[in-house]
Amino acid sequence: MQKLRLRYAKRGRLRFTSHRDVARTFERALRRAGVPMAYSQGFSPHPKVSWAGAVPTGVSSVAEYVELQLVEPVEPAALRAELNSALPDGIDVLDAVVAQPGALADRLEVSRWRIDLPGTDVAELRDAVAALMAAESVLVERMTKDGRRTIDARAALLSAEVQESHQAVAQRDQNSAATAQVDDWPKASEPYGILVTVVRQTTPVVRPDDVLSALRVVAGLAPSAAASATRLEQGRLDDGGGIADPLAQDSGAERSPAGEPTAG
Repeated sequence: MQKLRLRYAKRGRLRFTSHRDVARTFERALRRAGVPMAYSQGFSPHPKVSWAGAVPTGVSSVAEYVELQLVEPVEPAALRAELNSALPDGIDVLDAVVAQPGALADRLEVSRWRIDLPGTDVAELRDAVAALMAAESVLVERMTKDGRRTIDARAALLSAEVQESHQAVAQRDQNSAATAQVDDWPKASEPYGILVTVVRQTTPVVRPDDVLSALRVVAGLAPSAAASATRLEQGRLDDGGGIADPLAQDSGAERSPAGEPTAG
């Protein structure tokens, strides 16, 4: 039996698809691609697919992970190509590797998020972020299926950087592989503030909308237009403050932000 680990993107219009529907879409693509999946036992066998967390509905990501168990060995590059042919536009397999020992979930300690805030002044956002990072605790409420829940959004924040939209576009053009598709992000003629933040994956998970709620609590920040969030990376913090690629241990190769081996 072979275990493969995939990194995939959820972007464009597909960002509004729920995780349950994404899982069903993957299962259909696996069948269409003829992937020799392993199945569970019992009266209702299902393919052995393990999801390592998921972004909320409406949020984009280029750093989602899933594990597959197969009954026959498959070349990862071939599997990636076949799945991308079977998946709809907006869900794309970016990387595939043969899993080595060790739990993938243990390597996903933090996430780096980009949160676009159209209509928000850059200076105003910087002041709000400074107030948030200076606070010891910021309690926010989240509506769950069991009712309202109070969480400390500040406790999970490791860093926060404010960028101007025009500056972020220039950086995106220099390193486009690490970003989502252009149509995932708001288009505005006037510069606006963008928050890039690293969040520890605690329980309960602190999501981008929780960070925005915390900015509202500490500084009364209320964006005049809908925010747009994208998960750029997941992994462990390395010694230099960066985020280590969680699939590097499996591939045995250094990888670029796009998940491709780098020359060296």
